[in-house]
Amino acid sequence: MEVHVHLLPKLADPTTMRGRVAVVIDVLRATTSIVHALAAGVESVLPCGEVEQAREMTALRPPGTTLLGGERHGERIPGFDLDNSPLKYTAELLAGKTLVFTTTNGTRALATCLQASRVLISGFVNRQATINALLEDNRPVHLVCAGTDGYVTTEDVLFAGSLADAVYQAQGGSDAADDETQLAIALWRATGSTFAQIRQALRNSRGGRNLIELGFDADIDRSAECDRFDFAAEYFANAGQIQIAKRS
Repeated sequence: MEVHVHLLPKLADPTTMRGRVAVVIDVLRATTSIVHALAAGVESVLPCGEVEQAREMTALRPPGTTLLGGERHGERIPGFDLDNSPLKYTAELLAGKTLVFTTTNGTRALATCLQASRVLISGFVNRQATINALLEDNRPVHLVCAGTDGYVTTEDVLFAGSLADAVYQAQGGSDAADDETQLAIALWRATGSTFAQIRQALRNSRGGRNLIELGFDADIDRSAECDRFDFAAEYFANAGQIQIAKRS
């Protein structure tokens, strides 16, 4: 069971994911917020690459059933109901609704993974559930880091390293297949796995510094919290939506 880390979507060849499992990673904050939305009882998350596409999709749905969420450059899009803060994705707002969601980096990273046989959405908040899903599936894995504005970001590579390390350790500690994966695992092992260590790494990252500047420090703390939720999240291409993954 090989694991391949892609430090940015543009460094991944989508055709190599055919017949395999892909994991979309945008720790700060898209994938973290999507997992929070699912935990809050949203019916499904409909990811969109562009703002106008999200607005058009919402306009086609019955009034009162759908919320618009997402960001551009870290801030709420004018006319949207929610920004990209996971703390805003609560049951009071989302239970029973559909969420149409677009972000600068995360939803675009998803587009790179559409040729995979299975696509999971993950962050530290559902790390172990994602590891369990990968081990149960047992197909080769591609971990796609969203990055920030085309740049590699520590938080995504750190999380990818944590997944890759866990999978390889479960297989008896076999060696990673490529340099990107080795780098990600090395970063994870050097950083440490406590909340304080992860939190500090996220605060020091490009994405973390951007959020601190925008006043979203609390989002970093939540995004650094491991295993808050016990489910994997999965994108179902035939319906174009993200839902809680079915347990085996």
